[in-house]
Amino acid sequence: MTVLKVGIAGFGVVGRRRKDCIDRRSDMRVVAVCDQTFDGEGALSDGVRYYQDYRSLLLADLDVLIVCLTNDVAAEVTIAGLHADMHVFCEKPPGRDVDDIVRVIAQESLKPRLKLMYGFNHRYHESVVDALRILRSGELGQVLNMRGVYGKAKLITFNQPDWRTKRDIAGGGVLLDQGIHMVDLMRLFGGDFIDVHSFISNRHWGYDVEDNAYALMRTGDGVVGMLHSSATQWRHRFHLDINLERGSLILGGILSGTKSYGAETLTVVQADPDNDRGDPKEQVTRYNRDPSWDEEIAAFADSILNDKPVQSGTSEDALRTMQLVFKIYYADSDWRETYNIPNPNSHE
Repeated sequence: MTVLKVGIAGFGVVGRRRKDCIDRRSDMRVVAVCDQTFDGEGALSDGVRYYQDYRSLLLADLDVLIVCLTNDVAAEVTIAGLHADMHVFCEKPPGRDVDDIVRVIAQESLKPRLKLMYGFNHRYHESVVDALRILRSGELGQVLNMRGVYGKAKLITFNQPDWRTKRDIAGGGVLLDQGIHMVDLMRLFGGDFIDVHSFISNRHWGYDVEDNAYALMRTGDGVVGMLHSSATQWRHRFHLDINLERGSLILGGILSGTKSYGAETLTVVQADPDNDRGDPKEQVTRYNRDPSWDEEIAAFADSILNDKPVQSGTSEDALRTMQLVFKIYYADSDWRETYNIPNPNSHE
């Protein structure tokens, strides 16, 4: 049996969680990791080699590179991994701006044999998978509109490192860091949004990255989406209403390591406007486990071992989602001028 040799660049909370997923598999094995917090080079208790710098990691005998680094170097390391003939899995976001993912795709095009996948983990949550299956079945008709809220209490929560508040490293604030998941899901369910209006604000926490983003968007087919990405949501919240011609799909809560976003549920609404008087029949499913991390790595391994195209979380997904994030930034003229936001439409 082929066993893929894996290296992890960035061995913080997310890197260690990815290692846990791989340790549960028989077809992948972590052989080396790197992180700036290591003191030189050596071996962990399980024999995995560790390095302080990603360049040393890339000299190891690897088949796969997993990138869990800060936004300012994510694209650089992804490109280096592809250049070294490694399959690459990179966490979201793919970089600080749209130019970063464009540069990655240029390198990817030179290595058509290699697989590149991005960690849009929410796509693999059971509630999202079930909602997407129902939508694609057509039983509720076409999407009419969506309303999404994803928010937390601060830009830095649960003792995370403070680089998320620094524009030169992060590239953006709560929208790019957390809200990108909601942006990606709204694209997944509604299609690509063409018209975007927004208000971006950093008036509460006062960093040079946003603590709130409000957007009103419309696709070419007329699907309207309303989005609020917030770092002043004192009770952490994840909520997405998807209203269709014959009902609704309501995603509420999301299972996470912090357990702070409430129970993960999917409410399926069967509408009958002539008879239900605005109080339609609903079926609520509550999910009590989160297999998304394992399922995401399983999909990546399958694409490599069976030489299949990446199905979800492709570089094209990453590009389109990043373009929409930066359309939201660009649509606020004050924000655009203050932070010199380039026009993301130039890459279309």
